[in-house]
Amino acid sequence: MENIIAMMILRISFSLFIVSGLISGCIDKQEKSIKSLIQPVPVNSGFKMEGYWVWCGSVIKVGSTYNMFASRWPKDDKFPDGYLNHSEIVRATSDSPVGPFEFQEIVIGERDSIYWDANMATNPTIHKINDKFILFYIGADFRQQKGWPPVHRSIGYATSDDIKGPWTRSNTPIIEQESNNPAILVDGHKIKLVFRDAELRVIMAEADNYKGPYKIVNDNVWPESRIEDFYMFKMDNNYHIICEDNVGAVTGHVRWGVHLYSENGINNWKIYKDTIAYDHDIKYTNDSILHCIRRERPQLLIENNQITCLITGVYNGKESWSQPVELYPPFELNNK
Repeated sequence: MENIIAMMILRISFSLFIVSGLISGCIDKQEKSIKSLIQPVPVNSGFKMEGYWVWCGSVIKVGSTYNMFASRWPKDDKFPDGYLNHSEIVRATSDSPVGPFEFQEIVIGERDSIYWDANMATNPTIHKINDKFILFYIGADFRQQKGWPPVHRSIGYATSDDIKGPWTRSNTPIIEQESNNPAILVDGHKIKLVFRDAELRVIMAEADNYKGPYKIVNDNVWPESRIEDFYMFKMDNNYHIICEDNVGAVTGHVRWGVHLYSENGINNWKIYKDTIAYDHDIKYTNDSILHCIRRERPQLLIENNQITCLITGVYNGKESWSQPVELYPPFELNNK
């Protein structure tokens, strides 16, 4: 009799253990968010350059080296005014995903005035598509226009077989209209492109090839409020965007990071259950906290179907730089 009772107690205990584990797993999955996984970083990490404003970092790992493509322009004016006429895209490297990164070369600088990106280039986002590295960015030529912005910005790309170059720039933009903040997703045999115009209207386009032609499939992705600075990815077989909540209408905080999703990746975009992707505080490993004046241009580092880092542009009132932060444990994408 005692043996039977003991066996019953053992079975009940084991069942409770299993149920407890399942409940715990569900809670962990429900509560997991990009923001909750952000780890402290060393004080001297990221990518800074003396005498330059640095912004818009995008990172890709090649071999054992992390390559960051970022915008920079001279500190001749207050931040961020000078980018419209002086920004160029550079490459920096590090053995660590959070840096510090070391400048290597100018990738996209000024060129002949006949080209769409002759005067400036910014908003880089680096991707590997098949066997080529594709750097998408926005550019402008030397022509000035009335109103805002004073130059006409448009989206194009540069390609290379090697992360160190040489890079071949597109002769014409892939999006002719005023366009900014490109986000790219390779979705099977399609390329999805999200961008915004000068009024912060968010537009979705698709193409069969990264070169285009691109067809507009949604000309008002988020009519509810003003958002910008997009990064698009696929998770749990749904489509996701993290971006800047420009006026705070979604998160309640101006310029904090917001997380949106859609089942088809074109329309019916909704607020993700973990709405806030990041705030304006960066924690350091020495237990200090940087309260950023501006923290924008989110990009993600994805390795082995996991989001391992969030990269943002950071401004503290005196300097600007590109700051990766690790996510731990890595954010599983779980795509089938």
